[in-house]
Amino acid sequence: MTYGELLARMRAAIREVSVDELASTDPPPLLIDIREIFEHASGIIEGAHLVPQGSLMGSIGEIAPDQGNAVVLYCAHGNRSAFAAKALETLGYSNVASLAGGIDMWRRAGHPVVMASEQTRSGRYARHLVLREIGEAGQQRLLDARVLVVGAGGLGSPALLYLAAAGVGTIGVVDPDVVDVTNLQRQVLHDGTRLGVPKVASAAETLHRLNDDVEVIPHPVAIRADNALGLMEGYDVVVDGADNFPTRYLLNDASLHLRIPVVHGSIFRWEGQVTVFDPYQGPCYRCLFPQPPPPEFAPNCAEAGVLGALPGVIGSMQAVEAVKAILGVGETLRGRLISYDALAQEFTELRVDRDPACPACADEFRPPALVDYDESCGFAGSVARP
Repeated sequence: MTYGELLARMRAAIREVSVDELASTDPPPLLIDIREIFEHASGIIEGAHLVPQGSLMGSIGEIAPDQGNAVVLYCAHGNRSAFAAKALETLGYSNVASLAGGIDMWRRAGHPVVMASEQTRSGRYARHLVLREIGEAGQQRLLDARVLVVGAGGLGSPALLYLAAAGVGTIGVVDPDVVDVTNLQRQVLHDGTRLGVPKVASAAETLHRLNDDVEVIPHPVAIRADNALGLMEGYDVVVDGADNFPTRYLLNDASLHLRIPVVHGSIFRWEGQVTVFDPYQGPCYRCLFPQPPPPEFAPNCAEAGVLGALPGVIGSMQAVEAVKAILGVGETLRGRLISYDALAQEFTELRVDRDPACPACADEFRPPALVDYDESCGFAGSVARP
């Protein structure tokens, strides 16, 4: 049997839809482009999931979990998609079709195509493109997004690495410190060749090597009352990788001014916590911790120690929450705090409600004045915009 005969038999065995039928279907079916990534440079049909044919069988359960939903596959001319449609039928998909003539016929009929961005057609984000919650549009949102990470240390290291790898287009990094040998046990952004180098510079070098799609904006300063708003303004999400209470309270209060969500993380010895503070949509940091603990009950990592791998767990979770916030998918940790005990290998979830009497977020039209705090979170200096 020749290929032409086999193709004709395959087309007779599956359902094909015309380009005009596809264009007029409302609501549109789930559309999957099974061409190779390099073919996307010529344009794609808007809304299509980009899944190369070789990845389709392994990815279809994620893209189309309901086997009864309408699915239309297309390729360049409708040949590969006919074979792919038959393969999906053998998996139990009952409402699958191939686009007759493929995108070539779609284009010749005068229907529009959109150009895939250079980044998303590069193949770097192929495993994102097949996720139905991301796809081409979601990946472009990530590439257009701006995330500020406060702290390029234990928590900031995994968060920054995964945000850059995910293709978050602009990443700001705030940290006034330099790389020290004691950092290397857990701060995986840095290595022994960069001792004495500003952490933000070391972070930028690592992230550029990982993904040159990403613009890294270094801020080699401490965040203070007089610069917090300027540093945070214009970002979509703030990732809090700070290691002290004054910075956490200041980030919280500034986020209430700017209405920017903060993905909070903290670590201590063998334990970590992560949550999301979404201004006026859920609790803020002061709802959860109205007052800081006395300094003697809050030793830093140098005094108390910390398991090196622990911030990898918590920082990675922070990256996940930041990505979800950018994409608007899933259920964030707003109103929920995840506590992780590494010794017991146990996660615990706590529900946290917004405090109607919270001194910081009770009145969204009167956010708190920004002040500098000392290490015990007592008032220590300048007052910024109220």
